Amino acid sequence: MRLGLAIGLLALIAAPAFAEERDYCPARPGLGTPACTISPGRVSVETSLADWTLQQDSSQRTDTVLVGDTLVRVGLTDTIEAQIGWTPYGHVRTRDKTAGTVDSTGAVGDALLGFKINLHHPDGSGLSAAIQPFVTLPIGRSPAGAGDWGAGVVAPVDYALNDTLSLQFTPEIDAAVDQDGNGRHFAASGTVGLGVALSKTVSGTIEVQALRDADPSGKTVQALASASLGWMPRKDWQFDVGAVAGLNRDAPDAELYLGVSRRF
Repeated sequence: MRLGLAIGLLALIAAPAFAEERDYCPARPGLGTPACTISPGRVSVETSLADWTLQQDSSQRTDTVLVGDTLVRVGLTDTIEAQIGWTPYGHVRTRDKTAGTVDSTGAVGDALLGFKINLHHPDGSGLSAAIQPFVTLPIGRSPAGAGDWGAGVVAPVDYALNDTLSLQFTPEIDAAVDQDGNGRHFAASGTVGLGVALSKTVSGTIEVQALRDADPSGKTVQALASASLGWMPRKDWQFDVGAVAGLNRDAPDAELYLGVSRRF
Protein backbone atom coordinates (compact mmCIF):
# COMPACT_ATOMS: atom_id res chain seq x y z
CA MET A 1 0.00 0.00 0.00
CA ARG A 2 2.84 2.41 0.84
CA LEU A 3 4.47 1.73 -2.52
CA GLY A 4 1.14 2.41 -4.25
CA LEU A 5 0.72 5.72 -2.41
CA ALA A 6 4.27 6.74 -3.34
CA ILE A 7 3.62 5.96 -7.02
CA GLY A 8 0.40 7.98 -6.96
CA LEU A 9 2.11 10.95 -5.30
CA LEU A 10 4.90 10.96 -7.89
CA ALA A 11 2.36 10.82 -10.70
CA LEU A 12 0.51 13.84 -9.25
CA ILE A 13 3.75 15.79 -8.93
CA ALA A 14 4.68 14.98 -12.51
CA ALA A 15 1.25 15.57 -14.07
CA PRO A 16 1.51 19.35 -14.72
CA ALA A 17 4.97 19.06 -16.32
CA PHE A 18 4.00 17.94 -19.84
CA ALA A 19 6.50 18.36 -22.69
CA GLU A 20 6.65 17.20 -26.28
CA GLU A 21 5.75 13.51 -26.49
CA ARG A 22 8.52 11.05 -27.33
CA ASP A 23 8.66 7.42 -28.38
CA TYR A 24 8.13 4.88 -25.61
CA CYS A 25 11.44 3.63 -24.25
CA PRO A 26 11.02 0.77 -21.71
CA ALA A 27 13.96 -0.15 -19.48
CA ARG A 28 13.46 -3.85 -20.30
CA PRO A 29 14.39 -6.33 -21.70
CA GLY A 30 18.13 -7.05 -21.50
CA LEU A 31 21.03 -6.89 -19.06
CA GLY A 32 21.80 -3.22 -19.64
CA THR A 33 19.84 -0.03 -18.99
CA PRO A 34 18.83 2.54 -21.64
CA ALA A 35 19.83 6.19 -21.15
CA CYS A 36 16.44 7.58 -22.23
CA THR A 37 13.90 8.87 -19.71
CA ILE A 38 10.10 8.82 -19.63
CA SER A 39 8.31 11.97 -20.80
CA PRO A 40 7.17 14.25 -17.96
CA GLY A 41 3.69 13.46 -16.76
CA ARG A 42 3.83 9.87 -18.08
CA VAL A 43 4.13 6.63 -16.09
CA SER A 44 5.66 3.36 -17.30
CA VAL A 45 4.87 0.06 -15.53
CA GLU A 46 7.33 -2.68 -16.56
CA THR A 47 6.77 -6.20 -15.23
CA SER A 48 8.56 -9.51 -15.54
CA LEU A 49 5.71 -12.01 -15.74
CA ALA A 50 8.11 -14.87 -15.02
CA ASP A 51 11.88 -15.12 -14.58
CA TRP A 52 13.65 -18.46 -14.13
CA THR A 53 17.35 -18.89 -13.32
CA LEU A 54 19.30 -22.16 -13.13
CA GLN A 55 22.61 -22.59 -11.30
CA GLN A 56 24.16 -26.00 -10.69
CA ASP A 57 27.41 -27.84 -10.06
CA SER A 58 28.37 -31.43 -9.32
CA SER A 59 26.77 -31.36 -5.85
CA GLN A 60 23.53 -29.38 -6.19
CA ARG A 61 21.03 -27.68 -8.49
CA THR A 62 19.27 -24.40 -7.66
CA ASP A 63 16.22 -23.09 -9.52
CA THR A 64 15.12 -19.52 -8.79
CA VAL A 65 11.77 -18.17 -10.01
CA LEU A 66 10.68 -14.52 -9.67
CA VAL A 67 7.06 -13.60 -10.34
CA GLY A 68 5.81 -10.08 -11.00
CA ASP A 69 9.15 -8.29 -10.60
CA THR A 70 8.03 -4.72 -11.42
CA LEU A 71 9.64 -1.34 -12.08
CA VAL A 72 7.51 1.82 -12.17
CA ARG A 73 9.05 4.86 -13.88
CA VAL A 74 7.47 8.30 -13.47
CA GLY A 75 8.52 11.24 -15.65
CA LEU A 76 9.10 14.27 -13.40
CA THR A 77 10.78 16.69 -15.80
CA ASP A 78 12.02 16.56 -19.38
CA THR A 79 15.25 14.87 -18.20
CA ILE A 80 14.45 13.29 -14.81
CA GLU A 81 12.36 10.26 -13.88
CA ALA A 82 11.66 8.61 -10.52
CA GLN A 83 11.76 4.84 -10.15
CA ILE A 84 10.08 2.43 -7.74
CA GLY A 85 10.71 -1.30 -8.01
CA TRP A 86 9.42 -4.32 -6.10
CA THR A 87 9.59 -8.12 -6.33
CA PRO A 88 6.24 -9.49 -5.07
CA TYR A 89 7.38 -13.09 -4.92
CA GLY A 90 10.51 -15.18 -5.29
CA HIS A 91 10.86 -18.96 -5.00
CA VAL A 92 14.11 -20.91 -4.63
CA ARG A 93 14.31 -24.70 -4.97
CA THR A 94 17.61 -26.43 -4.15
CA ARG A 95 18.21 -30.13 -4.77
CA ASP A 96 21.18 -31.97 -3.26
CA LYS A 97 22.35 -34.30 -6.04
CA THR A 98 24.13 -36.66 -3.66
CA ALA A 99 21.51 -37.05 -0.93
CA GLY A 100 18.53 -36.48 -3.19
CA THR A 101 16.97 -34.02 -0.71
CA VAL A 102 15.07 -30.93 -1.84
CA ASP A 103 14.77 -27.60 -0.03
CA SER A 104 12.10 -25.21 -1.30
CA THR A 105 11.43 -21.69 -0.01
CA GLY A 106 9.38 -18.72 -1.20
CA ALA A 107 9.05 -15.15 0.06
CA VAL A 108 8.40 -11.52 -0.80
CA GLY A 109 11.35 -9.61 -2.26
CA ASP A 110 12.86 -6.18 -1.62
CA ALA A 111 11.99 -2.70 -2.93
CA LEU A 112 14.04 -0.27 -5.02
CA LEU A 113 13.92 3.54 -5.04
CA GLY A 114 15.87 5.59 -7.54
CA PHE A 115 16.11 8.38 -10.08
CA LYS A 116 17.41 8.53 -13.63
CA ILE A 117 18.86 11.87 -14.71
CA ASN A 118 19.47 12.18 -18.43
CA LEU A 119 22.50 14.29 -19.37
CA HIS A 120 22.09 14.36 -23.15
CA HIS A 121 19.16 13.50 -25.46
CA PRO A 122 16.46 12.21 -23.06
CA ASP A 123 14.58 10.65 -26.01
CA GLY A 124 17.50 8.29 -26.61
CA SER A 125 18.39 9.69 -30.04
CA GLY A 126 21.96 10.18 -31.23
CA LEU A 127 24.38 10.04 -28.32
CA SER A 128 22.38 9.69 -25.09
CA ALA A 129 23.80 9.49 -21.56
CA ALA A 130 22.35 9.35 -18.06
CA ILE A 131 23.18 8.70 -14.42
CA GLN A 132 20.92 6.56 -12.23
CA PRO A 133 21.47 6.37 -8.44
CA PHE A 134 19.33 3.94 -6.44
CA VAL A 135 18.87 2.27 -3.07
CA THR A 136 17.34 -1.10 -2.22
CA LEU A 137 15.20 -1.46 0.91
CA PRO A 138 15.05 -4.75 2.85
CA ILE A 139 11.28 -5.13 3.06
CA GLY A 140 11.38 -8.75 1.88
CA ARG A 141 12.51 -12.00 3.43
CA SER A 142 15.10 -14.60 2.45
CA PRO A 143 15.61 -16.02 -0.13
CA ALA A 144 13.95 -13.31 -2.28
CA GLY A 145 15.06 -10.50 0.03
CA ALA A 146 18.72 -9.55 0.55
CA GLY A 147 18.39 -8.92 4.29
CA ASP A 148 19.92 -5.42 4.41
CA TRP A 149 19.87 -2.16 2.46
CA GLY A 150 22.04 -1.67 -0.60
CA ALA A 151 22.84 1.14 -3.04
CA GLY A 152 24.41 1.73 -6.42
CA VAL A 153 24.87 3.99 -9.43
CA VAL A 154 24.28 3.10 -13.09
CA ALA A 155 25.63 5.34 -15.88
CA PRO A 156 24.16 4.16 -19.23
CA VAL A 157 25.39 5.51 -22.57
CA ASP A 158 23.67 4.79 -25.91
CA TYR A 159 24.79 5.73 -29.41
CA ALA A 160 22.51 5.35 -32.43
CA LEU A 161 24.68 4.42 -35.42
CA ASN A 162 21.70 4.75 -37.78
CA ASP A 163 17.96 3.99 -37.84
CA THR A 164 18.67 0.26 -37.46
CA LEU A 165 21.71 -0.20 -35.19
CA SER A 166 22.66 1.24 -31.81
CA LEU A 167 25.52 0.64 -29.38
CA GLN A 168 24.81 0.43 -25.66
CA PHE A 169 27.19 0.58 -22.68
CA THR A 170 26.04 0.26 -19.06
CA PRO A 171 28.63 0.53 -16.26
CA GLU A 172 27.45 0.05 -12.68
CA ILE A 173 28.99 0.18 -9.21
CA ASP A 174 27.19 -1.11 -6.11
CA ALA A 175 27.34 -1.30 -2.37
CA ALA A 176 25.89 -4.80 -2.62
CA VAL A 177 24.45 -6.67 0.36
CA ASP A 178 26.66 -9.42 1.77
CA GLN A 179 25.52 -12.97 1.10
CA ASP A 180 24.80 -13.49 4.81
CA GLY A 181 22.40 -10.53 4.74
CA ASN A 182 24.42 -8.34 7.09
CA GLY A 183 26.50 -5.47 5.72
CA ARG A 184 27.69 -4.45 2.27
CA HIS A 185 30.62 -4.93 -0.09
CA PHE A 186 31.87 -3.54 -3.40
CA ALA A 187 30.52 -4.89 -6.68
CA ALA A 188 30.85 -3.56 -10.23
CA SER A 189 29.66 -4.58 -13.67
CA GLY A 190 29.90 -3.50 -17.29
CA THR A 191 27.45 -4.40 -20.06
CA VAL A 192 28.02 -3.87 -23.78
CA GLY A 193 25.16 -4.36 -26.21
CA LEU A 194 24.14 -4.03 -29.84
CA GLY A 195 20.52 -3.06 -30.49
CA VAL A 196 18.89 -3.91 -33.81
CA ALA A 197 15.57 -2.58 -35.13
CA LEU A 198 14.27 -5.67 -36.95
CA SER A 199 11.08 -3.89 -38.06
CA LYS A 200 8.91 -0.95 -37.04
CA THR A 201 7.53 -2.96 -34.12
CA VAL A 202 10.21 -5.54 -33.28
CA SER A 203 13.66 -4.88 -31.82
CA GLY A 204 16.44 -7.20 -30.69
CA THR A 205 19.47 -6.81 -28.44
CA ILE A 206 22.64 -8.89 -28.08
CA GLU A 207 24.75 -8.23 -24.96
CA VAL A 208 27.74 -9.39 -22.96
CA GLN A 209 28.32 -8.56 -19.31
CA ALA A 210 31.14 -8.91 -16.80
CA LEU A 211 30.37 -8.61 -13.08
CA ARG A 212 32.92 -8.55 -10.23
CA ASP A 213 31.54 -9.20 -6.74
CA ALA A 214 33.79 -8.87 -3.69
CA ASP A 215 31.52 -10.64 -1.21
CA PRO A 216 33.32 -11.54 2.06
CA SER A 217 32.31 -15.18 1.56
CA GLY A 218 34.35 -15.32 -1.65
CA LYS A 219 35.11 -13.02 -4.57
CA THR A 220 33.57 -13.93 -7.92
CA VAL A 221 33.76 -12.71 -11.51
CA GLN A 222 30.76 -13.59 -13.67
CA ALA A 223 30.65 -13.49 -17.47
CA LEU A 224 27.25 -13.54 -19.20
CA ALA A 225 25.83 -13.38 -22.72
CA SER A 226 22.25 -12.35 -23.49
CA ALA A 227 19.79 -12.14 -26.37
CA SER A 228 16.36 -10.49 -26.10
CA LEU A 229 13.43 -9.39 -28.26
CA GLY A 230 10.86 -6.66 -27.75
CA TRP A 231 7.59 -6.39 -29.68
CA MET A 232 5.65 -3.12 -29.58
CA PRO A 233 2.22 -3.73 -31.21
CA ARG A 234 1.05 -0.29 -30.04
CA LYS A 235 2.94 2.86 -29.16
CA ASP A 236 2.30 2.40 -25.41
CA TRP A 237 2.70 -1.39 -25.16
CA GLN A 238 5.70 -3.72 -25.32
CA PHE A 239 6.00 -7.49 -24.83
CA ASP A 240 9.44 -9.02 -24.40
CA VAL A 241 11.31 -12.28 -24.05
CA GLY A 242 14.96 -12.94 -23.28
CA ALA A 243 17.59 -15.55 -22.50
CA VAL A 244 20.89 -15.31 -20.63
CA ALA A 245 23.75 -17.84 -20.67
CA GLY A 246 26.59 -18.08 -18.17
CA LEU A 247 30.04 -18.10 -19.76
CA ASN A 248 32.14 -19.17 -16.76
CA ARG A 249 31.88 -21.18 -13.53
CA ASP A 250 30.89 -18.25 -11.31
CA ALA A 251 27.91 -17.27 -13.46
CA PRO A 252 24.45 -18.87 -13.35
CA ASP A 253 24.05 -21.50 -16.06
CA ALA A 254 20.94 -20.05 -17.71
CA GLU A 255 18.10 -17.58 -17.33
CA LEU A 256 14.82 -17.25 -19.24
CA TYR A 257 12.24 -14.50 -18.81
CA LEU A 258 9.25 -12.80 -20.39
CA GLY A 259 7.56 -9.55 -19.55
CA VAL A 260 5.28 -6.70 -20.50
CA SER A 261 5.58 -2.90 -20.33
CA ARG A 262 2.78 -0.32 -20.47
CA ARG A 263 2.95 3.47 -20.62
CA PHE A 264 0.13 5.57 -19.16
